[in-house]
Amino acid sequence: MDGFEGQNILFVSIDTPLYSGMPLSRLIELFEEVTEHDPEDRRIIVFDEIQYLKDWEVHLKVLTDQYPNTRFVASGSAAAALRLKSQESGAGRFTDFLLPPLTFAEFLAFRGIEGELIEVAPSGSTLRFSTPDIQRLNDEFINYLNFGGYPEAVLNESIQADVQRFLGRDIIDKVLLRDLPSLYGIQDIQELNRLFTTIAYHTGQEISLDGLAQSSGVAKNTITKYLDYLTAAFLIVRVRRVDDTGKTFQRMRNFKVYLTNPSMRSALFAQISDGDDAMGAMAETAIFSQWFHSDLMKNLHYARWKQGRTELEVDLVRVDPARLKPTWAYEIKWSDRYATDKPGELRGLIEFAKRNFAEGTPAGATTKTVATESTIDGIHIRHFPCALHCYQVGKNVAEGRAP
Repeated sequence: MDGFEGQNILFVSIDTPLYSGMPLSRLIELFEEVTEHDPEDRRIIVFDEIQYLKDWEVHLKVLTDQYPNTRFVASGSAAAALRLKSQESGAGRFTDFLLPPLTFAEFLAFRGIEGELIEVAPSGSTLRFSTPDIQRLNDEFINYLNFGGYPEAVLNESIQADVQRFLGRDIIDKVLLRDLPSLYGIQDIQELNRLFTTIAYHTGQEISLDGLAQSSGVAKNTITKYLDYLTAAFLIVRVRRVDDTGKTFQRMRNFKVYLTNPSMRSALFAQISDGDDAMGAMAETAIFSQWFHSDLMKNLHYARWKQGRTELEVDLVRVDPARLKPTWAYEIKWSDRYATDKPGELRGLIEFAKRNFAEGTPAGATTKTVATESTIDGIHIRHFPCALHCYQVGKNVAEGRAP
C-alpha cells in the first residue's frame, strides 16, 4: 500500500485456529512486539474473516479510539452480518464497502487483454465500445462465466483448470456449511444446500414458492427464510416480475433468481462451453451481475404476461421509480438468428415496446456476434453482441456513467 512501510501493515485471518477467541488488542500487541515499531506511527491493520470473533464490533470500536493513527480494515465472507454489526456499533467510525464479483471489464483488465479486445466505437454506433475480434472476445466471455468472478482464479491457471476443486468447496464449506448456519441458527444445513444448488443450476429461471415447496417438500415459510439468508450472503439476487405495462405485482409469487457471480455455477457443477443449453441463462446471469455495482439494480425487472393463450416475456426491463413507467427493455440472447433470420420471434419485446414506448424509442436484443438493426411492426430493434454489451455495462457502471 502506497505510503506505508511493510512493517506497518498487519494482515491476520481471525478464523486461524491459533487466534480463536483471542482479543483483537492482543493481536496488535503481538504485532508490535515482533516489529518493534512505534504504535503512534501510521499503519494499516487488516482483520479478515472477523465475523468469527464474538462481539468483534465492540473490540474494533475501542481500538479505533485507542489508536487514532491506525486504519483498521475488517473483512469477511458473511457480508450481511458485518454490515449489520458495523451499523449498530460503528456509527461515525466505520465505513462499509461492498466488493461485488469482478465485472467482465475488470476480468479483461486483470488478464491484460482489455486494450487488445476493446476499442471506443465510432460515432453513431449502437454501443460505446467495439471489438476488433468478436470471436476472441466471446471466448473470453465464456472464460469469465467459468471462473471470471474470482480474482484468485483469474490470476492462477491451476485454479482455472479445476474450478470445482478450488472454488466449489469454498462456497459450500465456508458459506453454506459454516457462515450461514452459525449466523442464522440454521438447523438443516443439507436442506439449505439442496435449495442453493438447485437455484445455482437453474440460475435465471422463474421460480415460484409454491413450485419450490411442492418439489422439495419444504414449507414455503422455510424456503422464504432460506432465500432471505442466501440474499443476505450475496449469493443470489431476486428480480421482481412486472406485467405488460411495467407494473409490479403486490405479492411476489413468481420471481427470477440469479447467482450474483455467474462463476458459481461452474464451481459447483461443470464448466460451460459455447454450445451448451445453459449458455443463454448464463449470459443473462452475467448481464445482471454487472448491474450489482449500480444503485439502478433495484429498478431492474423482467416482464411476463399472457396475451390470449400465449405467454410473453422480456428478459430485462428498467422501470422509472418516479413515474412507474418502463424506460427501456431488451432481450438477452446468445444467438444471431433473432437478428439475421427471425427478428419477428422477439414477440414479447415487440409487444412490450408497442404498449410502453413512444414512437422511435428503440428496444434492444443481444446477439452472439452480430451488430445490426431491424424494424418489426413499427418497432425499431437494436441488435448488439452480448459479450460487448456485458463489457459496456460493467465498465460504465464502475466508472459512474449510465450504461
